[in-house]
Amino acid sequence: MFRGAAAINIDTKGRMAMPVRFRELFAAASEGKLVITIDTEESCLMIYPLPEWDIIQAKLEQLPSFNPAARRIQRLLIGHATDVELDANGRILLPAVLREYAQLEKKAILLGQGKKIELWSESLWNARRDDYLQEASDTSDLPDAMHDLSL
Repeated sequence: MFRGAAAINIDTKGRMAMPVRFRELFAAASEGKLVITIDTEESCLMIYPLPEWDIIQAKLEQLPSFNPAARRIQRLLIGHATDVELDANGRILLPAVLREYAQLEKKAILLGQGKKIELWSESLWNARRDDYLQEASDTSDLPDAMHDLSL
């Protein structure tokens, strides 16, 4: 289960070191084999252990191919899905096309999201987080189950 946030750096070659706590989870879940794809709603990347991604891809492939919205999602998510593997130093190489999409430069943020991790540009995440915090007082669009949740 991936949770928590971690500030990381991306080197000039596009490599990033996975924090130890995430690295251990990836090693246990997928022997260090990961899949990175784009988020279609935000300018960030999603990083999955390979077995988790395989489940998602199977569901995506079952969508009707003659439905334009389904094809769009398939093309974006499966088309950008890239297999990577943690190296001996716990690093992964982020493909240039994915770095460009997420506007990743040197400073980045990893956010645990349960079965996956999101990778954000630090500046984009800080702006988005601030937006979320401003919106937090408006609970009108929350699912009903959230109103009964006690934290």
